[in-house]
Amino acid sequence: MGRRKGVAEFEESAPDDFDPSKPYKDPVAMLEMREHIVREKWIDIEKAKILREKLRWCYRIEGINHLQKCRHLVQQYLDSTRGIGWGKDHRPASLHGPKVEAAESE
Repeated sequence: MGRRKGVAEFEESAPDDFDPSKPYKDPVAMLEMREHIVREKWIDIEKAKILREKLRWCYRIEGINHLQKCRHLVQQYLDSTRGIGWGKDHRPASLHGPKVEAAESE
């Protein structure tokens, strides 16, 4: 009955009973939702850090050819950093959301 190592003790999904239109109706669900949002943000931040380290390694290894060889890592890193961070929740998605490609005119 001991604890297993490496197993998280928290729910990985958002709480089912949280109502965004009435957040203060259930304070426990509100706090669980807040913890869920913070946990997801930290996961996104750590993924971006890992990609940044891979990009640094690629720049050092590839040298002068880094523009061609590391392009995919640059794109992944830029995509992973869009919209993560604290204080960007209430800004319009056009300012921090995923990059929207312009539609080709016919």
